[in-house]
Amino acid sequence: MNLVRYLQHWLSGPGEPLHVADFVPDTHPIRQWADTFPWAALVAAIEHSFAQRFPPRSPRGRRPVPIRVLLALELLKHELGGSDEDICHRLRTDFAVMYACGLREYQAPRSQVHFVLPEPLCEFRGRIDEALMDELIALQAAAAMAEGLVSPAHLVIATFPCEQGSQRVTDATTLYKAQKKSLR
Repeated sequence: MNLVRYLQHWLSGPGEPLHVADFVPDTHPIRQWADTFPWAALVAAIEHSFAQRFPPRSPRGRRPVPIRVLLALELLKHELGGSDEDICHRLRTDFAVMYACGLREYQAPRSQVHFVLPEPLCEFRGRIDEALMDELIALQAAAAMAEGLVSPAHLVIATFPCEQGSQRVTDATTLYKAQKKSLR
């Protein structure tokens, strides 16, 4: 009887997919962090930039990893202070990272989207130029102002510390204000 239990997924198929959001509570920091980003606008900006600067991919071979997954992994890598290998491993094992990457369902026979090697992440990082980065920061700032997470009166978008009293749009600031807003 125990043998049948262990072989059940081979005998009956993969079963129902697990909904990733069911395993990541609303109060989880990575979920709150992920919910603050305007993902659709960021992905559209990257796709538009890549379409202008790089040739289209060949339809042959393995399907490419979605841009949303690569972008979320790159941002999470910097937010969590890990390496490419660490964040790619967490994608395969951590439901919160799957949620941040936009993977809403998980099923026993993993699709290729869950399997990301560090090399595509490094290639993706190399394709982001300064103009695209400026556009992504502007999109994030606009979304943060629209949500009321930062004040437009004192908003300064900078990558270095600036004078006291001004607000910088950073992932940490956005996460802190989102947590504070959700506790109200």
